[in-house]
Amino acid sequence: MGPKTKKPGNKKKKISKAERLRQLQEEEERRQKEEEEARLKYEKEEMEKLEIKRIEREKWRQLEAKDLERRNEELEELYLLERCFPEAEKLKRETRLLSQWKHYIQCDGSPDPSVSQEINTFISLWKEETNETFEEVIGKSKLVLNLIDKLKLILLETPPYDLQDKIVTQYQGSILELQELLHCKFNTATEILLRQASTLADLDSGNMEKVIQDENITLYVWANLKKNPRYRSVRFSETQIGFEIPRILATSDIALRLLHTHYDQVTPLRPVPTSLQEHTSTITNLVRDEEKNLEAAISKEMQEECKQEENESNSVHEEEIKVEDQGETEVKMLLLLENAHEKPSDLDDNEVDLCQFTTLGGVYHLDILELPPQCKPMKGWMVVEILKEGLQKYIYPPETTEDFETEYSFPPIEVTLEVHENVIFFEDPMVARWDAEGKHWKTDGISNVSYKSEERLITFNLETFGPVTLIQDSHINMPYQSWELRPLDVNKVLLSVTTIFAEIQIQIKENLCMLASIKVNNKKHSSILEGRWMTPVSFITALKEAGLNIFPTRHSHFYVIINYKVPLTEMKAYRQMALLSSAFAFGWSRWNMLCDSKKVVFKVREHLRKEEPIEDPNWALLMFSGDRAQRLKIDEYSDTFSEALKEETEFHSTLYHMVKDFASEEAMEKIRSSNDQFIDSVGHMLLLTRVLSYS
Repeated sequence: MGPKTKKPGNKKKKISKAERLRQLQEEEERRQKEEEEARLKYEKEEMEKLEIKRIEREKWRQLEAKDLERRNEELEELYLLERCFPEAEKLKRETRLLSQWKHYIQCDGSPDPSVSQEINTFISLWKEETNETFEEVIGKSKLVLNLIDKLKLILLETPPYDLQDKIVTQYQGSILELQELLHCKFNTATEILLRQASTLADLDSGNMEKVIQDENITLYVWANLKKNPRYRSVRFSETQIGFEIPRILATSDIALRLLHTHYDQVTPLRPVPTSLQEHTSTITNLVRDEEKNLEAAISKEMQEECKQEENESNSVHEEEIKVEDQGETEVKMLLLLENAHEKPSDLDDNEVDLCQFTTLGGVYHLDILELPPQCKPMKGWMVVEILKEGLQKYIYPPETTEDFETEYSFPPIEVTLEVHENVIFFEDPMVARWDAEGKHWKTDGISNVSYKSEERLITFNLETFGPVTLIQDSHINMPYQSWELRPLDVNKVLLSVTTIFAEIQIQIKENLCMLASIKVNNKKHSSILEGRWMTPVSFITALKEAGLNIFPTRHSHFYVIINYKVPLTEMKAYRQMALLSSAFAFGWSRWNMLCDSKKVVFKVREHLRKEEPIEDPNWALLMFSGDRAQRLKIDEYSDTFSEALKEETEFHSTLYHMVKDFASEEAMEKIRSSNDQFIDSVGHMLLLTRVLSYS
């Protein structure tokens, strides 16, 4: 074999030291060049950013200067538009003053509850009437309940500053007297009915059973005439409503009464604030600067327009009075947004906190009564022994019984009640009993509670008989998931509030409100309130009594996680939204949770036609601080929140002038021609639902 040939390329060419140094130098120069280019690029970008920020700051300053320049003019125009609120308040005051005259000219024979002489005469005359049957008392009770409702409505509708302490005391005293007299009449009528129990006895059981129903009350009475120890299940009129009684009651001369009043006249009346000194001091300071600004702007304009000194001083004085009325109206509205500083803490064990819970469906008066002497025929006459002490309650369990005897001989009584059909419970209702000694509702002494929602029946064991009611968390529909305010027609809007359980739609026109529809768990729910127009105060009361409470109170923030907003900002937003509600729709925005407490964010769009709401309308996002309104660059679907101003838009001092920039002339004309009472009603409903802080 010959010698092996070398394969080409197997051996690397050796790089000289000089070549290596040259390469390293080139790499270093290239690195330095890249670093320099990067540095220059960074500096250029930073300069561009700084220039952009400078331009934005300059533009911002120009916009602020422009906003400041026209601020007085815009505030004056807003003031002229917001005169509708004191005008509406004046109309309400005139209506209240005319109510007595209207009652007088009706000549229907009923007393005017606001006149003490008339109501006292009515009470005295009715006390003198004796031996009234249950049917007769029920007929009279409609008038009595109407008088009570009128007095309560006066106390609710009349602003605290228009109520004197003696008037409040008089009205509440009349309410309590009427309530006590009505219940006394029911007791007397029950006694008269029970005296005839033997003549009304059932042929099969030998016991007496009577059911009387009315729109306001339902009475169930059972008299134990046979005293059969095996007859322990008492059921009324082939229903499941009734009692399971122990042997000792089944063999006693007793009667069982279930008086279901569809109203609550047991819960004590809430105190009515008549002095605003302690509440308004802070709030007055909040609006004082606003009044000064308005006074300065208006006085300046009036001085320029008026040529003669006498006319000038009169006009300015007149305008200053109107500014004071405007400020007074603002204070009243701010009072509706005031949060209490302390949570109710002086509660007994098991006492129901009425700031957190609401009684619903009326009161069930459960009584075990001693059977009175029965009527006896004698020589063609019916003779009856009338006890001087009247109707007596049967004490169960006896007060002197030992504890171990009570447990076995006097066990709790099983009670089955029917829940009122016009009340909505979003969760299983809780049962509470009235503590007559402490004058409050309590949850002890009640066990084994079960609720059948389809049959609307609730069953529980009760240790001692007395008034019983069903309660629900007042804030079960708070906070709201979303809301929308949409125009429907001239001076007519639809307010929709969506909660975790329900969607409630309220129509508002002029000085009236109506429940348009309600969905519970996404299903249409019929309500007796649908289609009934009422004044705002009556409407809110009716909704609460039906279980549809979307109206926070001063204490609600202790029981609900809220999105706190400064009251002055919130109040201004509601007033100005109400001004624009004839032509603009407003809606909930998720960004309202992320802006600070001094600002609110919501959606807005022009809405003139009567079309149904579209799924994804072209909304604009507005941010409002009470003193400045701006249109945001972001939309509802942006990734992050930013207060950046939308391109080609400006700041304004009011929402009215903000939307004016992109509104049509038709929309602005509808706004200017809106009815005063309508605007006030919309503003009042927004203030009471507080959609900006409870959503």
